[in-house]
Amino acid sequence: MSPKKKPFYKKVLISFLVIFLSGTFIAGFWGYRLVYQPNVSLHGSGSDFFYIRTGSVFSTVLNELTQQNLILNPASFQRLSELKGYNTKVKPGRYRIRDGMSNNQLINLLRAGLQEPVQIVFNNIRTKNQLVSRIGKKLEADSLQLLSLLNRPDFTGKFGFNTDNILTLFIPNTYEIYWNTSAEDFMERMDKEYKSFWTSGRKNRARELNLSAQDVSILASIVQAEQNRYDDEKPVIAGLYLNRLKSGMPLQSDPTLIYAAGDFSISRVLNSDKNIESLYNTYRHSGLPPGPICLPEISSIDAVLNFRESNYFYMCAKEDFSGRHHFAETIEQHKVYAKRYREALDKHNIKR
Repeated sequence: MSPKKKPFYKKVLISFLVIFLSGTFIAGFWGYRLVYQPNVSLHGSGSDFFYIRTGSVFSTVLNELTQQNLILNPASFQRLSELKGYNTKVKPGRYRIRDGMSNNQLINLLRAGLQEPVQIVFNNIRTKNQLVSRIGKKLEADSLQLLSLLNRPDFTGKFGFNTDNILTLFIPNTYEIYWNTSAEDFMERMDKEYKSFWTSGRKNRARELNLSAQDVSILASIVQAEQNRYDDEKPVIAGLYLNRLKSGMPLQSDPTLIYAAGDFSISRVLNSDKNIESLYNTYRHSGLPPGPICLPEISSIDAVLNFRESNYFYMCAKEDFSGRHHFAETIEQHKVYAKRYREALDKHNIKR
């Protein structure tokens, strides 16, 4: 007896199920690839940073990812971005992307704006140009725009400073800041850090010295320039300069002459330098200069606030070039130390 033939509708149903399951499998496979398959390739590097500038649109992001060869399949990235709505929600920032990330992981990172902050360190800075150059290398903010703000009396005045002493706003430390922070927002952040640093205790101590917070930082910058190696000498130097201020004696600080000359390579200050016409020439002008000659470290600021009392009025670098100083109460003793130092400079042929 011959087997019974399956009804026609069963054949159609089976064929439909095969086609449906095959289509579902294929759709699922392509859907998986679209969402979960690795699409970020850093060519041997485990991770790298991808920057999205303020004002960028999705096409810019896609072009940057493609031109930098960071994604293997731009079309799949674009398609999933549209499905997840990222194409209309671009956020600027500095993003750490990792090799082997999927479209889904990358889009979730960028769409949520989960950027990593940069670290900015303030040290060994003397001028506004040096400061904005340091910041410009770390942030999206334009260095020229920031320099313009630092030179605008109306802007610096908002924070209680003038264009000469505005650098005392910046307390040397390590700060974590988002890369796309604007110049204005950066200044607001520094103002917040400044107010946090100048506690009531520090402000009260400054008032006891008849100095403003800005004055303390300006004097601390001179202390810093005189001694940047041995913190234990800083309170002694601070006390010496406070003695001069109280007595009305000019500060007569060689580092202020170097600052006034604008040549930080000078190793030997000459008598001719004392004739430089500048408010930073503390040989010709009594009192503090109008602004800091560097960004003083916290140890230098606290050295002024907690100076060591003495009868010292004079100081001179030691002739062994150790970086330490001789201190003297009288001009006669100072001249002895100064002669030794000049002879050491001559012996080592240090002319300038």
